[in-house]
Amino acid sequence: MISPQALLKTIRAELKKVADPRKAPAMQAYMKSAMPFHGVPSPVFKPLIKAQLKGLVFEDFAQLAAAVRGVWHGAAFREERYAALRLLDRRSHQPAAEALALFEELIHTGAWWDVVDDIANHWLHPLLASDPALTRKTLERWSRSDDLWLRRAAIVAQVHAGKDTDVPLLFKVIEPAIDEKEFFLRKGIGWALRALAKDFPRETQRWLAKYESRASGLTIREARKGLDRHPRPKPA
Repeated sequence: MISPQALLKTIRAELKKVADPRKAPAMQAYMKSAMPFHGVPSPVFKPLIKAQLKGLVFEDFAQLAAAVRGVWHGAAFREERYAALRLLDRRSHQPAAEALALFEELIHTGAWWDVVDDIANHWLHPLLASDPALTRKTLERWSRSDDLWLRRAAIVAQVHAGKDTDVPLLFKVIEPAIDEKEFFLRKGIGWALRALAKDFPRETQRWLAKYESRASGLTIREARKGLDRHPRPKPA
């Protein structure tokens, strides 16, 4: 098995081959990133990294997590951190306790919406199915954290869950952030409710009726976008 250090070296070399350094400053500015970019746009990055990681096999999640951490913490460019996240695609079974600990570390150290939303949207919701008790407990703890990004992750973790959304859990992790002024929490709540409204319009409408006086205008506008396709439900 290739070491994390050697893997990072290979990834960096391949990224440099296709990088356009002229694009790097604009990419960094757009993401408001302290970490520089190589200058590899997404349409080029995705197939490149997929090909680079294709042959990797990990015996267990601990081995995968070590590779992710090695690439992540050794990264000098943002695309290298994105590559670390793509390593997570290499193993379908993720023991909840170990996976949640890894995700919490990545979210806390990544501390920006691109990292947070990637992890939340792709890997948190499946853990609710495989280990609902532990995952619920963890997301509830994150929702009360001092870390803005853990709070957002808890809120947006189910945006792609559809009919499988744990509605009581969603409302529970939203509750501590309803009165917050932080944009990323307000936007996150609105996004989560907009997604919820597609399959649970009545529950979404009831939430709005209860919290409209407290929730931000941004949250309300986003939530109502999901209700546009549904008639307003009659009071029960």
